[in-house]
Amino acid sequence: MSSKVSLLNRITHYVVNRKGKQMRPMFVFLIAKMINNGVVNDRTYRGASVIELIHTATLVHDDVVDESNRRRGFFSINALWKNKIAVLVGDYLLSKGLLLSIDNEDFDLLKIISVAVKEMSEGELLQIEKARKLDITEEIYYEIIRQKTATLIAACCAMGAQSVNAPKAEVEAMRKFGELIGMAFQIKDDLFDYGSEKIGKPTGIDIKEQKMTLPLIHTLNHCSEKEKKWIINSIKNHNKDKIRVKELIAFVKEKGGLDYAVLKMKEYQQEALLILQDYPASTYKDSLVMMVNYVIDRKK
Repeated sequence: MSSKVSLLNRITHYVVNRKGKQMRPMFVFLIAKMINNGVVNDRTYRGASVIELIHTATLVHDDVVDESNRRRGFFSINALWKNKIAVLVGDYLLSKGLLLSIDNEDFDLLKIISVAVKEMSEGELLQIEKARKLDITEEIYYEIIRQKTATLIAACCAMGAQSVNAPKAEVEAMRKFGELIGMAFQIKDDLFDYGSEKIGKPTGIDIKEQKMTLPLIHTLNHCSEKEKKWIINSIKNHNKDKIRVKELIAFVKEKGGLDYAVLKMKEYQQEALLILQDYPASTYKDSLVMMVNYVIDRKK
């Protein structure tokens, strides 16, 4: 990560010391080991590094886009060094990741991650476009979260398989496995918005940002015209009103929006576990099962 620019070194040092759960590189290693009898190679390490670099780059950029001052319990880069520097640092991390693949001629791995970055950008823009009109159907919601969140976890799992030169069909199966986990992961994230537990994300933040999530979409599809108008009016015009947001959260709970989202999340979880069932027993497979379950049982 070192550079001749001391400012950049200070910032990357700050980033590296505040690493998160590193869940995505874990998927790269565990998939590679499960498929390849516990053996990984330099390509696996590079694949995991590229994923973490690109993921961190997208988080740095996300904090600028969302005007967020906190990340993983610490100040975000943009809070400490302002937006201009944060955008440039994000670009640097992104290019570092891409160069790591190019310098080692891991063009197959580079393709997997490049597709993911393209889809992540499309997913975020689709969400912004739809938030303006508040006309999201359940299908569009799944497409947004597939691109925005699931595509990167899918890339991790495909990357793990590809790094140990697994057959094409197996790489695709692992990509699908990661996508299903990613879908469950994002639905869980959306559910936190309705929780009252002390979590990293304040309650009602999605409503304040006019984000249409699954509990809300389900509620909109299962209420009267009058109630629908009240919901849309609340999101459009009263999304900063704490009392109104609380009323809306209570209404979504009452209409079964949360129960429906939990049901869908568990469907994705079960579908992901099915993909693993034909693999022989191993500690790596057990760890992957634990990670799938962690995704939906986590408290933050």
